Amino acid sequence: MIEFKDITPQDKELITSFTRHSHRRNCDLSFSNLCSWRFLYHTQFAISDGYLLLRFWAEGKLVYMMPIGQGDLGKVLEVLIQDAHQEKAPFCLLGICTDMCADLETLMPGRFLFTADRDYADYLYLRTDLATLAGKKFQPKRNHVNKFKRMYPDYEYTAITPDRIRECLELEAEWCKANNCDQHEGTGNERRALVYALHHFEELGLTGGILHADGRIAAFTFGMPINQDTFGVHVEKADTRIEGAYAMINFEFANHIPEQYTYINREEDLGIEGLRKAKLSYQPAIILEKYTACLYDEPIEPIKW
Repeated sequence: MIEFKDITPQDKELITSFTRHSHRRNCDLSFSNLCSWRFLYHTQFAISDGYLLLRFWAEGKLVYMMPIGQGDLGKVLEVLIQDAHQEKAPFCLLGICTDMCADLETLMPGRFLFTADRDYADYLYLRTDLATLAGKKFQPKRNHVNKFKRMYPDYEYTAITPDRIRECLELEAEWCKANNCDQHEGTGNERRALVYALHHFEELGLTGGILHADGRIAAFTFGMPINQDTFGVHVEKADTRIEGAYAMINFEFANHIPEQYTYINREEDLGIEGLRKAKLSYQPAIILEKYTACLYDEPIEPIKW
């Protein structure tokens, strides 16, 4: 029997010792996301036979992530299947990328049903694209950045430090008030995760930036590495009364992400039309499609997570 335990900030070094050295780039594996959203998903982990195992509850259903590590993957998957059955639950894996589908089919041919959901695909961009906005395809974005610079020539970009957290929380509160966060479950949950992350910023290993214009905060953003070549941007909030604030914080943060990271993962669009349009407008290098993989003889209804 696997002994799962709840994720806490104190588990960062152990969990990232697996995720940072993995080839997987999906945002679900960011330690900050795992920890900040545990209030909703009751996320748990275990270490078994050289693998990091993750399980959580989405819409009240027990689900798992693909094990991360080195060793006998087939053996570990069978152990997870047993764990699900001990919990009286069908066995399903969420956040499965295309290469993982191939691994599952090789190890257990014909046993899994794979279902894609475009709403949960991650958008990965070349860091150099977002940091330079070079070329004709980025001309509209350069225009936004240049206009911001003309309108606010004395703007400042600074790193998020403990003494800057309060003003980020204040902007977030203003943003939520304007967008009626508390009246919508999705934005309400996002707010709770965001506030948790800001209150545990250093513990979670986050880095971020703040944009000031006309002497007040215009935008902030933060994220953390997912693996050795991909940096995840988890949050980006701006005062929409300040034209170009979103474009400028995106540009500045990309310029401050270390050069070792080839990709920037800006997460999913969740099927929100405006968000999808915005993410596509930045010309993603990869749209990382993700699947649900359930045992053929244990089908479940599609899960929104």
